[in-house]
Amino acid sequence: MEHENGTGVTEFVLLGLSQTREIQLFLFILFLVFYSIILPANILIILTIQCDPHLGFPMYFFLANLAFLDICYCSVTPPKMLADFFSHHKTISYGGCMAQLFFIHFLGGAEIFLLMGMAFDRYVAICHPLRYASIMGREICCALVGAAWAGGFTHSILQVVLIIQLPFCGPNELDNFFCDITQVIKLACTDIYVLEFFMFFNSGLVTLMCFLLLLISYGALLVRLQMGNPSKGMSKAASTCITHIIIVFIMFGPAIYIYCRPFQNFPLDKVVAVFHTVVFPLMNPMIYTLRNKEIISYLGKKCELTV
Repeated sequence: MEHENGTGVTEFVLLGLSQTREIQLFLFILFLVFYSIILPANILIILTIQCDPHLGFPMYFFLANLAFLDICYCSVTPPKMLADFFSHHKTISYGGCMAQLFFIHFLGGAEIFLLMGMAFDRYVAICHPLRYASIMGREICCALVGAAWAGGFTHSILQVVLIIQLPFCGPNELDNFFCDITQVIKLACTDIYVLEFFMFFNSGLVTLMCFLLLLISYGALLVRLQMGNPSKGMSKAASTCITHIIIVFIMFGPAIYIYCRPFQNFPLDKVVAVFHTVVFPLMNPMIYTLRNKEIISYLGKKCELTV
């Protein structure tokens, strides 16, 4: 059955991470254990921030939203990847593939813009501490989060609308465990030079510019803190900035590798894709939490009360 855009492809074949049965079983157990531990931990972070009134600062509001975005992001590809480890014929429908494309870039784009909002929050906290509470009110924080979701949606829908108009007449094999624009558009039965350039700009250059902007802003904040009074509060602010920089590198590193180059297959593509879609997103809130004394202290008190 052909789609309205003239394509004869109704499904795509996913070659997966490995064709060896023993390796597939090992990867299934490894990812299942990781997913079963880290996913509840991220949910605990959200519940902790929501339940403790002392964690009502905008910084923790953004962290809870970051954890929620990462949980949603890691619900797009890992469940099917785990199921495909037990399937001899790994396929995904045309509609399922387009849905993966949309949600991967929707949630990923929203997270990028949320990190920009978190950087603005740190700028106000460090450069305008006396006006911080009045500037970063509940309305502004909600507006920044809403803008992040809207930005991610716009970024994603522009790509998906263009891709669904492409004709796919075969082959239909994707050398990966999920659908992404870097490989899907290569299967189109038409000239994709202009479209590839647009995708490179929309996903690659925009990601790179946001990455550089975040590094410059946090670098400037660290310099300002070094020149200021090295008090306990300033030391805490510097630690928070460093934590944000770590998350920025973890978030943007794989994305820059995947999208800031010609859309061709390279040996490390699958490894980077695993870290980009499965491992790193769930680790972002964990890294932030382990470096945050307030959240650790609250969790410790809860554990003591439970015991």
